[in-house]
Amino acid sequence: MSPAITHVVKRSGDVVPFNPERITNAIYRAAVAVGGRDRSIAENLTQQVIQVLEESTPADHLPTVEEIQDIVEKVLIENGHARTAKAYILYRDEHSRRRRAKLAAQNAATDSNNIPYRKIYEVLNWALDHDLHTVERLNARLERGEFPQIVAESEQFYEEDVAVAADMIIRRRDEVKVVNISGPSSSGKTTTTIKLGEHLRAAGMRLVALNVDNYFYDLEMHPRDEFGDYDYETPQALDLALINEHLVRLLRGERVLLPFYDFKTGKRHLDQTPMQIGADDVILIDSLHGLYAGMTADVPDESKFKVYIETLLQMKGWDGRYIRWTDLRLMRRMVRDSLFRAYQPEQTLLHWHYVRSSELRNIIPYANTADYVVNSAMPYEMSVMRPRLMAHFAAWMSKYRDDPLRQDAFVRAERVYQLLNSVLPVEDTSAIPAVSVMREFIGGSSYTC
Repeated sequence: MSPAITHVVKRSGDVVPFNPERITNAIYRAAVAVGGRDRSIAENLTQQVIQVLEESTPADHLPTVEEIQDIVEKVLIENGHARTAKAYILYRDEHSRRRRAKLAAQNAATDSNNIPYRKIYEVLNWALDHDLHTVERLNARLERGEFPQIVAESEQFYEEDVAVAADMIIRRRDEVKVVNISGPSSSGKTTTTIKLGEHLRAAGMRLVALNVDNYFYDLEMHPRDEFGDYDYETPQALDLALINEHLVRLLRGERVLLPFYDFKTGKRHLDQTPMQIGADDVILIDSLHGLYAGMTADVPDESKFKVYIETLLQMKGWDGRYIRWTDLRLMRRMVRDSLFRAYQPEQTLLHWHYVRSSELRNIIPYANTADYVVNSAMPYEMSVMRPRLMAHFAAWMSKYRDDPLRQDAFVRAERVYQLLNSVLPVEDTSAIPAVSVMREFIGGSSYTC
């Protein structure tokens, strides 16, 4: 029987249809955070929440999201799920603090607070020296036919950044046993990892890759939202305990059997691939969550070198504000997933709320723990993306403008459309080398990405 409650009031004041699945997902997400994996328990608790909600809500009152969350906390505690209730309360409080911070600094580039100031200054100083610190200056150089020069200058800056990270690892070669390559979605981890590996191998270091994607739990155990969208972006989607166990055993010289995750079926198969490393080998981990404390908690800090990659573009847009790094990565992922993963750009836009939410919780806050930060932004990339994506963003602005459930998609679509509309388009990308990090996304890479 459908619940008597039909609509709820969001914090923004919008009235939207009541969806019990959102309660189930919130409870299940909190349970996953403390090790729980039984979704049926979350579903049963949701029914209790609905019952309390119906009994306590006057006939002429629309319940608010806050009121529903209060009931969820009460039901969790009363049913003996204290640890899950604590995780739910902490998660709720985190979102509340983030909303307040966003309102207090609406125009600030909040991600930059997690990147060392010296790194930001280095990138900004480079942009000023190369007349690429505003969209207006970028366009002026493009109008003069300088696209090949812009590409060459940008690629050299990136290559030198990777070389510095490699030199730092080489100097610590006697103690470093695990190299973590981390960064948010579409920051260029794959290409950067390959390039870093080239430098290290040239110095005589032997690298062994550990693909942590094989440690995903079965898909049915992942949290998901009311649209049925599974959350691959949270570190809790990975079997962190097994990753740590295998790392410790490998560093002892033991032989382990790695799992294999089948993305087609969403199933993990344990004890599949044997792996053993030599005394002088270095384990290389390329992962969204390479800096997440739980990923390598059992590995001594002195045995790890952590590299963080981000699109640290220091360029002011048409509105005088610095271009958001997340918007660059959104466009990169749209083009890449459309080319290589049969994933339509609109799906990427609608999934980005998960991507962004997870990286703000589990990736970006750890950037300041990295041993070195690599800037993978290319000042020319908006011009390359304009012919590929601008029409899509225009359509999404119209489609989601009045949809209260998709306001995140609308806001992003409008902002990125304005950005793309402000830059001159580049159709001919032949000046971009096959070893460029941009080729990881637009195609034509000489690397096997």
